[in-house]
Parts: sequence; C-alpha cells; structure tokens
Amino acid sequence: MSDPGTRYEVLATDGAARAGLLHTAHGSVETPVFMPVGTAGTVKAMTADAVRSTGARIVLGNTYHLMLRPGAERVAKLGGLHRFMDWPGPILTDSGGYQVMSLAQLRKMDADGVTFQSHIDGSKHRLTPARSIEIQHLLDATITMALDECTPFPATPEQARQSMELSMRWALRSREAFVARPGYALFGIVQGSVYPDLRAESAAALKGIGFDGYAIGGLAVGEGQAMMYDVLDVTVPHLPHDRPRYLMGVGTPDDLIGAVQRGVDMFDCVIPTRSGRTARAYTSAGVFNIRNARFAEDNTPLDPLCPCPACTRHGCAYLHHLFKAEEMLGPMLLTWHNITYYQTLMAGLRAAIRDGRLTEHAAAVRAGWTAEQEPA
Repeated sequence: MSDPGTRYEVLATDGAARAGLLHTAHGSVETPVFMPVGTAGTVKAMTADAVRSTGARIVLGNTYHLMLRPGAERVAKLGGLHRFMDWPGPILTDSGGYQVMSLAQLRKMDADGVTFQSHIDGSKHRLTPARSIEIQHLLDATITMALDECTPFPATPEQARQSMELSMRWALRSREAFVARPGYALFGIVQGSVYPDLRAESAAALKGIGFDGYAIGGLAVGEGQAMMYDVLDVTVPHLPHDRPRYLMGVGTPDDLIGAVQRGVDMFDCVIPTRSGRTARAYTSAGVFNIRNARFAEDNTPLDPLCPCPACTRHGCAYLHHLFKAEEMLGPMLLTWHNITYYQTLMAGLRAAIRDGRLTEHAAAVRAGWTAEQEPA
C-alpha cells in the first residue's frame, strides 16, 4: 500500500523509542500515546470534556459492544460515533475478536468467521472479517482494526500456528473489505503467541498485505511482563519504521515505559478506568487504595504533581469519604485522576525521547514509585 490513509512521521528517536506524529482525518496525535478505552461509546465515569481535559486526543471504541447495543446501523443513522459520543478527534475501534472469545456465549468458529450469542440477551450474531470492517465503517472509525483471533495463553506451537494462520487469512479479507479514504487507516494485528518464529512469520504476512499500522496482539493475557518484553524484543524489529506500532490491551505505567523503550507507539488498557472505579489510584509516588483507613483524615492532595480536579480541588480524605459512602463522584474523580496520570506519563516520555534522555527519565519515574504497590 503505497499511499496510506493516515500519515505517520517519526520526529525523534532515542534507542528503539520513537516520538512521532500520526496525521488522521480527525486530527493529529503525538506518539507515544495512551488511548483511554471508551468501549461502548463512553469512557466510563467521564464526560467527553473531562477526557479532553486530561490531554487525551484519541480514544478507543469497540465493535462487539457497539454492534450489540445500540447497533452500528443506528449509530450511522445518528451521524456516526464521533457525533454520537461528542468526540470529534480520532477514534480507534477494536475489531470485536477478543470480546467474542472472552464474553460471547455458545461460540462456533469456522474458517470464515464466528457465530455467537450475545452475553447481553442471548441473541445470535455472525462476525466475519467483512462484517467487522463494515461495522467499523458504519461507526466512522478513524482507525479500523482487522478481525483476528486472540490466541489463548498458554498455547502449544501448533495451536499458536493454527490461530496465527487463521488471523492472517482474516487480515487479508479485512484488507479487501476496507474502504480506503484519506485520513482513515486499517491496522493489521501480529499474532503468534510467545514463539519468535511465528511472530516473524505473522509480521511478514501482514507487511505483504500492506497496512497503515501494525498492532501486536495476544499479549497481556497471562504471560507476565518479562515474557511480554521478550515477545516485543523479537517482534518490533520486524515492523515497518514508517508505520505506527500499537500494543493492544497494555497496561500498567511500568508496562508502558518498557514497551516505549522497545519501540511501541500506541497503547490502550482498561486499567486506569477500572482502577478508578475500584478506588485504586496511580500516582507519581506509586499505587494507593483510597479506601485505606490512613486516608480518612489526610487532607493533602492525592498527587501534588497532578493537575486534575481530584488533586487540585480535594484532599485524600474527601476521596476516601466518597468511596466509603458509595457516592458516584468518587469513581468519577479517581478515573479522571488516573487518566490524567497516564496522559502526563506519556507526555513526559515523548519529551524525554525528543531530548534524548529517555533512559534517565524512565529511571527517575520508576524511582518515584516509593509507595507500597498494592495488589491489582
């Protein structure tokens, strides 16, 4: 594909890490970037204005959830997902493959796609590469993802090969179904579990088809951080330099730093939003559970370095009270804080790459995490 729908510029490098700019039909995005997850057309517990205030410029939606409720055709009739959720900026939509495997009931997969029952009401649906691409087109996704099978972990080499080869066949059908237009992109997804030869083969197959960007799928599924890094070390070198690289579903702040150092440009994860709803706060000093009794009379900011309303307008004691009283404002404020922390983290990484000091900056960020790391 010689003329990509989106254009990606690498502006600076520091080791394997890149600082870049992704130009799309809905605006430009600086990378490395973290995309808040707006699964069903909303980043949970946040208004669109609140999400924008964190510094986020791109969000993620999901084909599976939106096809079930309210339906892609309805979203299209109402003006597309950008208008529907008040997000004029870029939107990346996951293809639905992972959710079909993890959420749907009575799945029956074949060479052409998967038939399943909705986890919401039991209704029967069929998802194929062409239908996934059609749904994402109806949603008016800025970045469309090819339909793939997320290989379970652990998997034998033969299981991983069969799964990867199926995903590559679906990648080609996704490419054929995609309607190319200026500023819109289609990303392929590298699979192959933890096997270097399969990852290399998958990357080669996707490059042969030609995509606007390349995602790394099948990680953060139980393999652990060290193995994830090993897979990135053997996968990223096979991906084109002039296309964005997207690590799907990852992860913690430490995961993001390590993946950026290995050349990854884009991330999404439910951790900051889910943690915000369950009283876990990510801060420059580490991870805290705001329900802990030690915060009951602590009127200091949760993170004095953070510009979000939870930190600039309230003390820890108020946040503690909101969660203990089960007031919905607690999850709202803490989600706002966590997304702000993630965006601030990424802005710092981008600046450090541009200045050629990523190693020192990453070490300083990690050294600041002196608070007791509480279990997820």
